[in-house]
Amino acid sequence: MSNPSLLILPGDGIGPEVMTEVKRIIDWFGAKRDLAFDVEEDLVGGCAYDKHGTPLHDDTMAKALQVDAVLLGAVGGPKYDNLDFSVKPERGLLRLRKEMDLYSNLRPAQCFDALADFSSLKKDIVAGLDIMIVRELTSGVYFGEPRGIFEEGNERVGINTQRYTESEIDRVARSAFELARRRNNKVCSMEKANVMESGILWREVVQKVRDTDYPDVELTHMYADNGAMQLVRAPKQFDVIVTDNLFGDILSDCAAMLTGSLGMLPSASLGAPNADGRPKALYEPVHGSAPDIAGQGKANPIACILSFAMALRYSFDQGDEAARLEAAVEKVLADGVRTADLLGEEGVTPVSTTGMGDAILAALDASL
Repeated sequence: MSNPSLLILPGDGIGPEVMTEVKRIIDWFGAKRDLAFDVEEDLVGGCAYDKHGTPLHDDTMAKALQVDAVLLGAVGGPKYDNLDFSVKPERGLLRLRKEMDLYSNLRPAQCFDALADFSSLKKDIVAGLDIMIVRELTSGVYFGEPRGIFEEGNERVGINTQRYTESEIDRVARSAFELARRRNNKVCSMEKANVMESGILWREVVQKVRDTDYPDVELTHMYADNGAMQLVRAPKQFDVIVTDNLFGDILSDCAAMLTGSLGMLPSASLGAPNADGRPKALYEPVHGSAPDIAGQGKANPIACILSFAMALRYSFDQGDEAARLEAAVEKVLADGVRTADLLGEEGVTPVSTTGMGDAILAALDASL
């Protein structure tokens, strides 16, 4: 029986640095847990443009469609700011999401006890926070047509179209309800049904899916602007939040800062099941390429490491091993080991990117 396959796309900026630590952890699972992966590495983003003149080569796209999961670091940087929109580094990531049909983006926001003081909110509001935002990823205003900048009379007009079909809403709603059944059986759907027809349709379809196939799951509806307010007022009222592409982008970044650092947050983008029943999947940290600290050993690899933990859980049916890795991260943080983004309190041990990887590997060894 062949090993599960992974395509690693480190990308730009700090992407290669944090991905190096993930590769060490992948090797650990192969050596210590008899969980080996067939790993291939390729380019995406600015580095792919530098070599191929495109942010994602067709050959790389073909590989992504064949493997069991893709693990991505980060893309972009000021070096590429003046490129034509069609070849900007981010277009490579968007192409992966679109052609892999990764319609369900899972963004957890979890506040580890050791980091509760790093949140911009009071400790009692965020301590123990563990919510999941499910963002529709392949439709909505980022993909709707018509779009562009056009001449209209004597001025220019920028147009983007918010568009959703019933089937697109249906499938991401099901993803959220299935996930809720594995958590606390609560879903809050967020839209703007008060001012947007797409929001009216969104609310109707989500309610129908729940009433028809998930009557055991508690469903509430909330306007997305109120949702943003509630996330910073009382975030622990939520369990699973499901929302569209634009609102999901905004709300998940808002939720990210509740936890204290973008360097802590993973994500999973899931699509339709393959022949073996597993979804096509791409895993990536929520943070960007952070070109200002690239190459300095300051980057926090935890978000990328936790993205691999999500891959273990959702792509490889290794929930126990995912929990082992997550527990190792939690232990290291509880022991006061910190990268540069998490410094600021007394009694901590500052470490480099590699030092954080060393500490997590030691915690994994101790778990055996």
